[in-house]
Amino acid sequence: MKQLEKGNSKLLNAWASYDWANSVYSLVISSSIFPLFFGVLFRLENLKTIDFFGSQKTSETVISYVTAFSFLIIAFISPLLSGIADYLGNKKFFMKLFCYTGAISCMLLYFFELNNLYTGLFFYALALIGFWGSLVFYNSYLPDIAYENQQDSISAKGFSLGYIGSVVLLLINLAMIMLVDQSHSLQMMRFSFVLVGLWWIGFSQYAYYYLPNNLTGKKMHKNVFFKGFRELNKVWQIIKTLPTLKRFLTAFFVYSMAVQTVMIIAAYFGEKEVKWADEEDRKMGLIISILLIQLIAVLGAYLTSKASEKWGNIKVLMVINFLWIFICLDAYFVITPSDFYVAAALVGMVMGGIQSLSRSTYSKLIPTDVKDTTSFFSFYDVSEKIGIVIGISTYGFIADVTGKMQNAILFLILFFAAGVLLLYRTLKVQK
Repeated sequence: MKQLEKGNSKLLNAWASYDWANSVYSLVISSSIFPLFFGVLFRLENLKTIDFFGSQKTSETVISYVTAFSFLIIAFISPLLSGIADYLGNKKFFMKLFCYTGAISCMLLYFFELNNLYTGLFFYALALIGFWGSLVFYNSYLPDIAYENQQDSISAKGFSLGYIGSVVLLLINLAMIMLVDQSHSLQMMRFSFVLVGLWWIGFSQYAYYYLPNNLTGKKMHKNVFFKGFRELNKVWQIIKTLPTLKRFLTAFFVYSMAVQTVMIIAAYFGEKEVKWADEEDRKMGLIISILLIQLIAVLGAYLTSKASEKWGNIKVLMVINFLWIFICLDAYFVITPSDFYVAAALVGMVMGGIQSLSRSTYSKLIPTDVKDTTSFFSFYDVSEKIGIVIGISTYGFIADVTGKMQNAILFLILFFAAGVLLLYRTLKVQK
């Protein structure tokens, strides 16, 4: 097949379609069905804590530490593989590798039990690594396939497609779970993990068909292995000469700690801290709230894209960070299901916007003469992952020590406040 030219609408839509394919992981595994499933396993055994490497930990603390460790692995291997991908020109290969690893691991979560906790957590971690690892190479395609004036809109379109696609599968999963009696609902949750893997692999094929694969024809040798870390250093040396990009990346590093932490723990918070009437109410309420987040996030991503056209990316990101501060304050007082639904709606409005706008802002700030964009996006992704490790570890530690998840969420306000100040400094340089 003849390679499509940069800016071609078919190529742009094919790139954006990968969000439709992979976002089912972030919704079903990360945000809704798996957190509900994990909590049910503890309640069925009447457990408040479980032995985790010799220490008694709550369910949400276990997930926090495993998630942080997984992101640490991603932060280490991403530059290794990005350097190889840049040298060999085979970023599509690595994008597929992580996609298939993550999707198959999701399917293997079907066998998750508390009596094989470590095996189950291994596949949970591998699914997470597969999802985020594939995004390193997916994001790096953006400046390759879209011109600067197209990047905000196609980035927002990708996130919107992801939200819509994941909601479609979640509705299918919801029907599976709700149309059986209570004794079989756990089994339906297991089947939903299998559907995630099949959906992810199946729909990603459209993107793989059209995305370019610019093989360089170079041979692999030992010096290439650490090329990614050398490239990160080169990227950092370039970034230090670009005040706007440097300050934006610093701001992104800080506020993404909190954004990703909230998104990862939101379902675990709702599953455990909200006072649901009964098990059925908990199950239905949690899934409805996640659906609410996803549907409103589509609108949020669209409105953010339009707002950025009028007022500029940095100003809009500052406003979104202010809104996150109020959301964290509101979450501290969440008790009833109604409280949780309101908080979920607010999260949905700002979640898609801050992700899509951060990605496109960084893409537009990369110098136009840069050819190996994978290294720049590897730097971006490594920054995000290290930030997540710090954010989720801090959350887990505070929740573990104080015994209250609300205290940990309140602490995240500091990250958003710092994000506002750092974005303001970025705006001053940009002017």
